[in-house]
Amino acid sequence: MAREKQPEPGPEVAPERSYQELLGNLNPVARPLASRKLTRKLYKCIKKAAKQKQIRRGVKEVQKFINKGEKGIIVLAGDTLPIEVYCHIPVMCEDRSLPYAYIPSKSDLGAAGGSKRPTCVIMIKPHEEYQEAYEECLEEVGSLPVPL
Repeated sequence: MAREKQPEPGPEVAPERSYQELLGNLNPVARPLASRKLTRKLYKCIKKAAKQKQIRRGVKEVQKFINKGEKGIIVLAGDTLPIEVYCHIPVMCEDRSLPYAYIPSKSDLGAAGGSKRPTCVIMIKPHEEYQEAYEECLEEVGSLPVPL
């Protein structure tokens, strides 16, 4: 007897949460926090960079390339727990004068980078294909107030 093939269940799409709802899960160290508008611009820039293979994803990889002197914008997820996982990254960025910003959601950050898994840190490297979007994000992230 042949088994009847059951239809595969479609991917369950989580209801999209608003920016305000995501802010409820932030760590106390998530400063400087990108505004809603800047968060959207960063997601777009990350998507463009991912198409060109110009992103570094994950704490180990980003840390390695910061130490090697690579330049770019560092985007950190504000809802990562425990914070000890990545709390040293902003200090490394400040030592090397790299711009960094927190965004509210690690799952959205991973999705923007083309991954199904959540990601707590991404480095966006400059590239001529998306230079205008990169420069705009760089300017806005650079103008965010640095925490004490």
